[in-house]
Amino acid sequence: MNRRYFGTDGIRGPVGQAPMTPDFCMKLGFAAGKTFGSSLRRPKVLIGKDTRVSGYMLESALEAGLIAAGADVLLAGPLPTPAVAYLTRTLRLDAGIVISASHNPFADNGIKFFGSDGKKLSDATETQIEALLQDPMGCNPSESLGKAKRLEDATGRYVEFCKSTFPTALDLRGLKIVVDCANGAAYQATPAVLRELGATVHEIAVSPDGFNINANVGAVHPALLQASVLEHKADLGIALDGDADRLQMVNADGRLLNGDELLYIVVMDRARSRSVPGVVGTLMSNYGLETKFKEQGIGFDRAKVGDRYVLEQLLNRGWLYGGESSGHLIFLDCHSTGDGTIAALQVLAAMVAQAKPLAALTEELTLYPQVLKNVRMPAGFEWASHPPLLEAQRAAQAQLQEKGRVLIRASGTEPVLRIMVEAADAEQAQHLCNDLVQVIS
Repeated sequence: MNRRYFGTDGIRGPVGQAPMTPDFCMKLGFAAGKTFGSSLRRPKVLIGKDTRVSGYMLESALEAGLIAAGADVLLAGPLPTPAVAYLTRTLRLDAGIVISASHNPFADNGIKFFGSDGKKLSDATETQIEALLQDPMGCNPSESLGKAKRLEDATGRYVEFCKSTFPTALDLRGLKIVVDCANGAAYQATPAVLRELGATVHEIAVSPDGFNINANVGAVHPALLQASVLEHKADLGIALDGDADRLQMVNADGRLLNGDELLYIVVMDRARSRSVPGVVGTLMSNYGLETKFKEQGIGFDRAKVGDRYVLEQLLNRGWLYGGESSGHLIFLDCHSTGDGTIAALQVLAAMVAQAKPLAALTEELTLYPQVLKNVRMPAGFEWASHPPLLEAQRAAQAQLQEKGRVLIRASGTEPVLRIMVEAADAEQAQHLCNDLVQVIS
């Protein structure tokens, strides 16, 4: 069965347009309730959300559908996506649901699920839910309806969990940190975590109004954070996205560090005290990161773009560390899923343990210049078997030898072909990318 609704990270779209409508979400809640329940057990499901105004509506719709299916519901209110994963696992629930469109503007929203293990659902389980969506929605008899109640102190529980991932022998006293919470789900939790560990914290984008989530702030828009770090003469800055599963950081000079650099910092710090057999990145991870890890005797595998695929590869290989350059970072010795706050704490722990500023921790890492061009494809264009393009790709890779790479992939969201070239020499990368574009233009 082809999946109609679930993408790489749940179901997402503009609110008021299918599938982000209250009737669909009620039906989705019913299908999920039936999937997670059984004739012998009443399922228990946690619902968390970010700060979008539409979250109230979609939460109520999901709640109604779940209760109609016989599921008991816990309402957590605004809460980071990884907090829902943690609470689902630690409270021994059957599933967790997050209402969030992550880094998208407020007019969008989305639904994503976690299983009882705190990991995102398998493709098979999502397909099972989709199959039930094809049937008319039912309703259990009154005696077997579910109930709903609010989960008390969900944020406080999550704050304590985050702190538990930071080494007990260390603290953040003496560090001045600017934190940008994107007016999103972490607006309460992340500043509290940093303060309780001893940092001096300057907050920005911690006043959500339902409409300002990700609005020129957060991990996708770091300019305000960079300026604030310089203004306050801070040691560093931390930027999260709307649901707080993505991280970007800024050093004392205002330079932005992406996910590849942050992953490198944590992995190399871990490698000081333990064996790190390998790391998982994605097709978009910088070639310089791969090269540096291999120099250190650390394996490197690439998964498809999307943190769920990074996690799948980690579990298949039995490795612990992986991530995307976008800032989705997974440290399985800390959490079952990507978590922006916990990832930031691991970087901070490396700084404190090594008594080095953030900038010094990436001095030995050289990222390759990257040139990316999007080329609109005509309908029906079979790029993967197009002889001139394949030949041009082989020729470009031959020129690069072992000092760069060529990546060609189709966009999953629009009819364009993404052509990327990485090379030690920026001019060479630009030249080769232009040549590839000309082949299909």
